[in-house]
Amino acid sequence: MLVLSVDNLKKVYTSKNNENSTNALNGVDFKIEEGEFVGIMGPSGSGKTTLLNLLSGIDRLSSGKIEILGKDVKKMSKNNMTLFRREHLGFVFQDFNLLDSLTIEENIMLPLSLDYHEPEEMKGKIDGVMAMLDIATIKDKYPYSVSGGQQQRAAIGRAIINNPDIIFADEPTGNLDWKSSNTVMGYFEKLNMMNNNTILVVTHDPFTASYCNRIIFIKDGLIHSEVTRDSKERTQFLNVILEKLNSIGDEKK
Repeated sequence: MLVLSVDNLKKVYTSKNNENSTNALNGVDFKIEEGEFVGIMGPSGSGKTTLLNLLSGIDRLSSGKIEILGKDVKKMSKNNMTLFRREHLGFVFQDFNLLDSLTIEENIMLPLSLDYHEPEEMKGKIDGVMAMLDIATIKDKYPYSVSGGQQQRAAIGRAIINNPDIIFADEPTGNLDWKSSNTVMGYFEKLNMMNNNTILVVTHDPFTASYCNRIIFIKDGLIHSEVTRDSKERTQFLNVILEKLNSIGDEKK
């Protein structure tokens, strides 16, 4: 099933006096099927974050088309987009974005509370998610008292508690050390393989990207190329990604 479709997507930022404009995206096209684990990579300023903001409805596209589950994002009102995000999309951020006043369990529970689920149903879902992410033992602790890796796993739990159709992750290992990054990406891989979750990760880190099954490279606001993991071991795929990044960097602008 087609989950996400992007056609000739463009985004132009114009200065307040309308004298200057910047083309952040110049006509991006790609599709993501259900169950794919896709990475978006590119040099700084290539349009990665802009793309994610447009896909999630946080920013508005200038032209082109974005369809998620067959719904045209551009045609949704602000309120409808907010509801659609809550029901169908999950988000994991570089800075975790957990609430320090809530326990780990309460942070994960938050999306369910907004939709008025029954307490028994919430407990069953939360217990299952925390067990899968190996954070049940810290459920009563607060974010500031656990490690960055544990905070990010809690953020993943919050993102998947409503069983979203697609998970967007923006630099999910950007604030983590190597060991924690390895652990967190391992759980993303587990979600993809065991639950068939569709995941889109925006990252500048080849190590993080090597967990994905397909990498789309962006340069100067356009799709430059893509590579697929196929049957390669992760270390082999990492080498492919590094070679591709080097070739992109060596190209003359």
